[in-house]
Amino acid sequence: MSSSSGTTVNQSNDRSWGPCRAGHAGKGNWTGLNIAVMVASFVFFWPIGLVVLYWILTGRNVKDLPGAIKQKWDDLRGNSHSFSKHSGNVVFNEFQQTQYDRINEIKHEIKMRSERFNEFRADAKRRADKEEFDRFMANSPG
Repeated sequence: MSSSSGTTVNQSNDRSWGPCRAGHAGKGNWTGLNIAVMVASFVFFWPIGLVVLYWILTGRNVKDLPGAIKQKWDDLRGNSHSFSKHSGNVVFNEFQQTQYDRINEIKHEIKMRSERFNEFRADAKRRADKEEFDRFMANSPG
């Protein structure tokens, strides 16, 4: 009997902590960092504070909020590259992935060409500056 009453005491102690306990999902994620971010967001701009408060009340960590906002923004703009989740067709997903890879290769090639062109322009400017300097030195009395 004494062991069961000890368990009851431990359970009541767990409940006395309320939503601050990590085991209580759905009642919020009240860590020190989350509270500090929430207070700071209310101080700087209260609508952001409300978003952070809602995020904490749903049991999520504030560290995950920027990534979730970026994902939602990408979804709204249509920039989401998580196409494999949306299609149930494996062949279509593979085709889409190859197209995405090809686009990335083209982007990389364009970036490399741009860097080479900038190097060419810098070299051409240096040669033109050197020619101008050499003419100046040739025409300048000593």
